[in-house]
Amino acid sequence: MLLWLTLTILWSTTCWADQMYGNGGGTYFSSSIDNKNDISGIRVSISPIGIIRSIQLRYGSAWSQIYGVSGGHAQEFILQPDEYIIGLVGSHRVYLRYLVVYTNLGRWAPFGQESGRSFIVYPSEPGKVLTGLFGQTQLLGITGIGFKWDYPLAEQESTPPSTPQNTEVSG
Repeated sequence: MLLWLTLTILWSTTCWADQMYGNGGGTYFSSSIDNKNDISGIRVSISPIGIIRSIQLRYGSAWSQIYGVSGGHAQEFILQPDEYIIGLVGSHRVYLRYLVVYTNLGRWAPFGQESGRSFIVYPSEPGKVLTGLFGQTQLLGITGIGFKWDYPLAEQESTPPSTPQNTEVSG
C-alpha cells in the first residue's frame, strides 16, 4: 500500500507539470513561446454572467490567438516598456471568474468579479516574469488556468557577452 501511494504521488501530473488553477475539464490550450518579444499586454473577455470566456496575450505589438471561447466584453491592459507581469490573483467556481495581474512597476489590473475559490500565483524564482499560459476551456469559458514563468527576453539580450581576458605571451 505504501509503495502504491509513493508511486502515485511521484507520477502525478502536479509533480511534473506546472500548477493549474480551477476545476479544469474540456479542451486544453497553451500559448506558444515567443522567443523575440516579452508579453506587452493582456486582453480578457468576460460574459454577461461574470465568467471569463477568453484570454489573449500581446507579444510586442501582436496579439496571440484567443485562448478560451469567443464572445463577451473584452478589457485590455497594456504594459509600459520594461514592465512585466510578476504575479496574479484569481478565483474560480466551475469557470474562472476573476483575475488580477500585478506588474514590477506596481501597477495592477482587475478582470471580472471575485467569486469562489481564490488563488495567488507568482514565480518560484526572483526575476522571473509571466511568459505564457495554459489551461482548459469548455462551452462557456475557461475552466482551469496555469501560468508559465521565465526570465524576460529584454534582460537576456541586454546582458553583455563575456569577453576573454587578453594576456600577453612573452617568449
